[in-house]
Amino acid sequence: MSIDLELDGKSVLVTGGTKGVGRGIAERFLEAGADVAICGRNAPETLPRGGGREAVFFASDVRDVEQAKALVDAVVARFGKLDVLVNNAGGSPPADAATASPRFSEAIIRLNLIAPLNLAQIANAAMQKQAQGGVIINIASVSGIRPSPGTAAYGAAKAGLLNLTTSLAQEWAPKVRVNAITAGMIRTEQADLFYGGEAGIAVIDAAQPMKRIAMPADIGNACLYLASALAGYVTGARLDVHGGGERPPFLEQAESAKG
Repeated sequence: MSIDLELDGKSVLVTGGTKGVGRGIAERFLEAGADVAICGRNAPETLPRGGGREAVFFASDVRDVEQAKALVDAVVARFGKLDVLVNNAGGSPPADAATASPRFSEAIIRLNLIAPLNLAQIANAAMQKQAQGGVIINIASVSGIRPSPGTAAYGAAKAGLLNLTTSLAQEWAPKVRVNAITAGMIRTEQADLFYGGEAGIAVIDAAQPMKRIAMPADIGNACLYLASALAGYVTGARLDVHGGGERPPFLEQAESAKG
């Protein structure tokens, strides 16, 4: 018996969908038959494609609430509705918590927590008016559930995003479901910068339970599930997509101590 995700004709907005994880998410929704809009501050050289379909791009800085409102209005005007919001835009460069400026920390928290909250509020207002309601998926990180040295503000913001997800799920049910994906390490265009190049990635791959770090499509597949009818009773949930998680450092330390 085949299983239909029932995503044909769904209207999906993926923030930060021009590259990396967001682009992978957009491509998977396109392949599933959805109408997909992406946003970013700058248009990509090529748009995400999948299943013979192409995403629509809207220029928007989601940190600006007025631009966020205009973005949701534009998506609804283009597709007639907004069924799924994927709050994917985020990230942070490395920074020493002892010397990071207040301006830097505030900017990181605004991008990774405040912007998703504002956009979720705006999307919810549209979804609550729709007979079919809607789905909001927040892309979080393992940095929000473990120490995040070097990206302390980012980790704190992602931890806040996970708590926010559970609160919004209770407030906005039953019309709107809100869930989060806790993503682990992912191979994107910038993976070399974070993981020490191809040699570093190979070492990290070998240390993972699944013997590789994630691809953007892995996060996209999890989004398809949470947006689909299969997850119709799933809200306020945290779906960990980290391939089994990182090996606890104490195990290697203990093994080294044995000689």
